[in-house]
Amino acid sequence: MPTTDSKRKKIILDLDTGIDDTLALSYVLASPEAELIGITGTYGNVVRDRGVANDLDLLSLFGRDDIPVFKGIDHPSTTDSFRVPPDSEIFHGANGTGNIEIPAHSTRQAETVGSVDFIIDSVRRHAKGELVVVPTGALTSIAAALEKAPDIIDKITIVLMGGSLTQPGNVGPFAEANINQDPEAADRVFSTQADITMIGLDVTTQVLMSREDTRALRSIGTEQGRFLADMTDYYIDISEKESGIYLGGCNLHDPLAAAVAIDPTLVTTFATNLMVETEGPQRGRTIGDPSRLLDPVKRTKVALGVDSERFTRRFMDRLLTLAAGRVQGGRPAAPSATRGEQDL
Repeated sequence: MPTTDSKRKKIILDLDTGIDDTLALSYVLASPEAELIGITGTYGNVVRDRGVANDLDLLSLFGRDDIPVFKGIDHPSTTDSFRVPPDSEIFHGANGTGNIEIPAHSTRQAETVGSVDFIIDSVRRHAKGELVVVPTGALTSIAAALEKAPDIIDKITIVLMGGSLTQPGNVGPFAEANINQDPEAADRVFSTQADITMIGLDVTTQVLMSREDTRALRSIGTEQGRFLADMTDYYIDISEKESGIYLGGCNLHDPLAAAVAIDPTLVTTFATNLMVETEGPQRGRTIGDPSRLLDPVKRTKVALGVDSERFTRRFMDRLLTLAAGRVQGGRPAAPSATRGEQDL
């Protein structure tokens, strides 16, 4: 049965729009159960303004100029500026999309309201559970929203891509890249009573997109399919070249977080109270907070298991749907079960 508008999950994507952010955006746009009510731009894979420009162009490419884009904070909470780390430019290209030009150029500008106020207003307007905020970069803007409007802490639902509890970091032995951008902000977010699900390297390293998948996108013959394929091939190539362990494709970090925001059953979680190390050699590490070890309520759900087969089938079904332009009235048609997916 089709999903009614009233039952569609409202989503805000807080993106630092590199390659996997683009794939996460594509997944949400192609999900009939989701309504993307706005994109908020942050820094990380690229500088904030580059990411916001990418967001506007991508929405134009996919025919979704109705979705507003907002600018967030453009630097970590403990510094006055931001420069893209060398590893980010290597993995995402100088423009954030693998040095592949987005084949659409939006004439729109970001909204005059900033992302912090947009997030606050959106959470206040919706009942608890109706809206999910999905940060896929630094948590600077999210921390600022919770600090500016503590009344939203009990209402907000956050599904974030970041951190790691059982796996090594990807910017050192301990730290994951998004958390490492602003450990202080991340620690403040985890210290609140907000409903948080952490989709970290524990599970995102278990889901891959392969060259077979990009060939399927390219074979559709649309400019959307070619762009997504060319961009992701860059990501696969650099993953093979730079990763210590290459498993046959690129990790789907941000898309998995977006997917879990829509369907939490894709992962199994462990409830705990987290903190982030902000000093010393373990700076940026996500770990259990010993000061809250005996608290009866555990505030963060850490994903430790993932139904990788179900997710990757669903992911490709939806990207193929989007690339083929199969939309109905500005929203995607229900994806077909082209790769054995029967439970969409």
